Amino acid sequence: MSIHPIIQMDFPDPDVIRVEDTYYMVSTTMHFMPGCVILRSYDLRNWEIVEHVYDSLDETEGQRLQDCSGIYGKGMWAASIRYHKNRFYLCFVANDTGKTYLYQSENISGPWEKQEIQGFYHDPSLLFDEDGRIYIVYGNTEIHLTELDEQLKGPKENGIDRIIIKEQGVCRLGYEGAHAYKIHGKYYVFLIHSPGKDWFRREACFVSDSIEGEFTGRDVLADDLNYCNQGVAQGGVVDTPDGKWYSILFQDRGAVGRIPVLVPIKWECGFPVFGENGKVPENIETVSTRPGYQYKPFFESDNFEYVPEKNGKIPWKDVWEFNHQPDSRYYSVSEGEFRIYSGKVCANLEEAVNTLTQRTRYPRCEAEVSVNGNGMKVGDYAGLSAFLGNFGFVALKKEEDGMYLVMAGKEAEYEKIKLDTERVRLKVKLEFEMMKDEAEFFYETSGEWKKIGITKKLYFQLDHFCGCRFALFFYSTKTIGGSAGFSEFIYR
Repeated sequence: MSIHPIIQMDFPDPDVIRVEDTYYMVSTTMHFMPGCVILRSYDLRNWEIVEHVYDSLDETEGQRLQDCSGIYGKGMWAASIRYHKNRFYLCFVANDTGKTYLYQSENISGPWEKQEIQGFYHDPSLLFDEDGRIYIVYGNTEIHLTELDEQLKGPKENGIDRIIIKEQGVCRLGYEGAHAYKIHGKYYVFLIHSPGKDWFRREACFVSDSIEGEFTGRDVLADDLNYCNQGVAQGGVVDTPDGKWYSILFQDRGAVGRIPVLVPIKWECGFPVFGENGKVPENIETVSTRPGYQYKPFFESDNFEYVPEKNGKIPWKDVWEFNHQPDSRYYSVSEGEFRIYSGKVCANLEEAVNTLTQRTRYPRCEAEVSVNGNGMKVGDYAGLSAFLGNFGFVALKKEEDGMYLVMAGKEAEYEKIKLDTERVRLKVKLEFEMMKDEAEFFYETSGEWKKIGITKKLYFQLDHFCGCRFALFFYSTKTIGGSAGFSEFIYR
């Protein structure tokens, strides 16, 4: 049985490092917060969430969802993680602010110190050289190498600043997703691209004997794991304590998102050879540095028990992320219930603040939750969504003549049922295998599940640029001040 994918969830744009016996991976979180998730592993196959780097980024109107449109498909992208002189560094850009951010910490769990690097560096990769000089490699189609000052605040005066690699000829996607390293005394840059007229992601590598020398290279992987012509590419490389090398790349898997794939690497004449005979092997042997270690799951059910901590924060499970920066004035957790309050009028679900999400899982999964609409006002919606750009949901809806149950999408309400109760249990079932990408919606009645509305076709699109998530939401379309409670969330 194939080990792929090593994580069956949306963790795109991976970068990976090893510090002693521990591997760390960073992944894109876009508009979701807390943001910039870091994963941990001791064998490169099994992973768990160890930290989110920030709770909020810049607290702009868009990041707080106060401008109607929010920052969907923007936010933080493609971070670079490095460990240098006993210090962790995380560098990424945010496409809503047009800025480059650098976070530093002596501990992977923080606290993280935040600063900006002057300029905007698409898909950046930090490179700390042994002589103390620091570089950032970045770009699309034209790959740049820029020397940074010692404080990493911006380009070094009179430092190196040049284009090192250019995409040649026709392409659907020019070189990007840079990952730069110094290995065996040479400089390597790994990139993703889709050359030619047909869409197929490939991994490429370029190498130079010196930082100012010519970078030469070629494609090193063009494989889709026999999955829907979706190539495997873009990610970091890492060595093990016993000297073996691996890469963690990602593969598009439709609506569930972009998922990590492990690829072994061998070196021949100073150049990396990915996989076996140009393919990713189905089974890959790795050695655990901590045999028997029990990893935390990537999804969890939740009873929303409130346990106050010294810092006053609600101890959310690491698997939860809010849709944008949350507003603590408009949610509460008490007595096993997560309750959302409305502080603004929304046109639709995408404008709703404090929407709480978990990644969905390939090849199929389902979630259910109890919704208490006792605080809802006319025009309010509260429910469970298959949340992405062309979302679908099942929800309570309060109208002038009472409570209804609705199944809706971004484009329409597909079914509406009159209720004689303000409480209901809802369920969403998802099927992703071989890009089927369908969602079904249910409610519980007389102890049985009954389907409502249509089977919704889901699509991964650039509007959100994220895989589908389960989402608990509440919003008002007419007047503010209402609320709804969620309890007994079960993820299967």
